[in-house]
Amino acid sequence: MNNRKFRIWNIARMKRKVMEGLSMGRTLIILMLGSLIFFILLGLGGMAEQRMNSSPVSSMKGLAASLSSHFFIDMIGMEMPHMTASKETSSFSGEKMSTFVFELLTSVNPKDPKSLLAGELPGMKANQPVQLSHGSGNEDGEAPADYRPDPAEEQAEGEPAETGEEPMQGEQGNNGNEGKGEDAPDQGGKDDPGSKNEPGSTSKDGKTTNGKKSVLIYHSHPQEAYNPLLSHPSDNPGAVSPTKNVMLVGSFLSKRLEANGIGTLHDKSDYQSTVEGYNYNYSYKYSRQMAMEAMSQNDGINYLIDIHRDSQRYNKTTATVNGVNYAKVYFIIGHANENWRQNEAFASKINAKLEKSYPGVSRGVWGKSADQGNGEYNQSLSPNSILIEIGGIDNTKEELQRTAEALADIIADVYWQEQEAEKASVKKESDPAKSKSASAAKDGRDKGAEDKASKAG
Repeated sequence: MNNRKFRIWNIARMKRKVMEGLSMGRTLIILMLGSLIFFILLGLGGMAEQRMNSSPVSSMKGLAASLSSHFFIDMIGMEMPHMTASKETSSFSGEKMSTFVFELLTSVNPKDPKSLLAGELPGMKANQPVQLSHGSGNEDGEAPADYRPDPAEEQAEGEPAETGEEPMQGEQGNNGNEGKGEDAPDQGGKDDPGSKNEPGSTSKDGKTTNGKKSVLIYHSHPQEAYNPLLSHPSDNPGAVSPTKNVMLVGSFLSKRLEANGIGTLHDKSDYQSTVEGYNYNYSYKYSRQMAMEAMSQNDGINYLIDIHRDSQRYNKTTATVNGVNYAKVYFIIGHANENWRQNEAFASKINAKLEKSYPGVSRGVWGKSADQGNGEYNQSLSPNSILIEIGGIDNTKEELQRTAEALADIIADVYWQEQEAEKASVKKESDPAKSKSASAAKDGRDKGAEDKASKAG
């Protein structure tokens, strides 16, 4: 009797273990199949996105780009402790992980309240671009704030278009070229802190475009201004004077590019003051017409840089590098054009070099689709076209100049590297023909030697 009970007990136990095993196996199989289906769909989605050449703004790319490089270092450090940077704050803190997971699940950034309202209030969504490349000056992943400037502070009577700057002989400034907005290249004057250089100048290492214009700097919102330069500060300042608005930053950038040997055209069109029936919503249409005219008159122009400023306050738009303050920058890419991949690659090159040389200045590369603003930003005109927001409403002239000149040096570096790459490519294409003719000549010599040898024999 006892043996029978023992056998029954053993059978029941074995049956229970078998059922548990089957249950775990079934769960494992379900998880495996679910993961397989998920990755197949993810792959098909990626293939469809590549085929349609659509914007990645709504994809995981924007969310993944919000992670800093320290996140991945920390992941490796979990298995390789010596990889963990002891002085860096871990990317796996409760605050950072909860923020990431919350945004992953809800598409709402808890550190940016506007993102909660963006999908419900008309117009709010236009202020919600998506981060494409990380910038160490924007750990919270805060998007740019773009608002129309307040009514412009009028230019003082008798104030020159650019302090200490006069048109060159044979060329005209703004006053003599209204409508096109093209002026003499920025030269710098006695009171202007920009680089002092002549048009078509040569860089320190002897590089030059020989007076040929290669870069166009312009401003679709030219009256965006900076409070420290105004007599009446506001929450979103505007100004007519080019010494008080983004045109000043464009001048710093232009002069420094010229000092690097790159011919640069700086357009100072103020559409609001010169265009009859001006409409702020058509800003990019006005600047597009100007850019097309400039490109038609200067066939070497291939770099288009639209300079703006952000509408956020000083603590968010200022970085300190080696004890010196700089105005932070956003790089904006529009995805409603055919060149967005090349535009993004161009912006990413600049962003990577800026991160390396001036960590904390970049707030990252951000993308906007057509339903999040203009979405085009004239970037279909060139694969090397970019919109850069330099500083915010409270940044000083010195901070703006430091950043503009740092950017110019980096853009010049990218420009000359691409020129060298093009020369190498052209040389490589011509080399096969030379090597083919050389090979044919060698074959002829070898054949002649063989003939002589056979005759001698």
